[in-house]
Amino acid sequence: MVTAVHTLESRAITHLMTVMRDASTPHEAFAAHARRLMRLLAEEGIACLPHTRIEVTTPCGTFVGEKLLVASAVCAVSIMRAGDSLVEEVRAAWPGVRVGKLLIQRDEQTAIPRLFYEKLPADIARMHVLLCDPMLATGGSAMMAIDALLKRGVRAAFIIFLNVLSCPEGIARVHAAHPAVQIITCATDERLNERKFIVPGLGDFGDRFYGG
Repeated sequence: MVTAVHTLESRAITHLMTVMRDASTPHEAFAAHARRLMRLLAEEGIACLPHTRIEVTTPCGTFVGEKLLVASAVCAVSIMRAGDSLVEEVRAAWPGVRVGKLLIQRDEQTAIPRLFYEKLPADIARMHVLLCDPMLATGGSAMMAIDALLKRGVRAAFIIFLNVLSCPEGIARVHAAHPAVQIITCATDERLNERKFIVPGLGDFGDRFYGG
């Protein structure tokens, strides 16, 4: 069984998150720092996909390293719209990866999510999936996205959920329902507030990234 969540730790992530969390950071700076952070997250997610050991010849000898799956065996799935920003960093790091889209929106009053649209590769059942959404709050959207993937035949153990910021409530909910799904995040905050926002958090990621 995989670990419920893997939190990335580095001084670079601390610096980038500090700028992103600051309410006075303007839209352009937020987006620029978020892209840098999400590239690190994307690279980590890619590195956690299955691999085989391989020996290569260097200019001075040999080295035993790792070889990843072919890109066409992987699908980066966005929970729109905020997830689109993270998918683009996955594609920038690995241009051959396939792309899927899920439009899931939650009612701002009840926080209950609803699936409005899905566009996934016809052969996604045989693929590994990097599920992308910058925020894991209540876990409702993530659960609905995972369920949509499972209905299309994707194995839970083949799903890696990438997010920038999470909270204990969301992690616990996803892990309880889908313990085989791996979660990779840049930070896990204290809790949800009464409005279902992460505390201390960074506000609405999509609005701050796209400018409203």
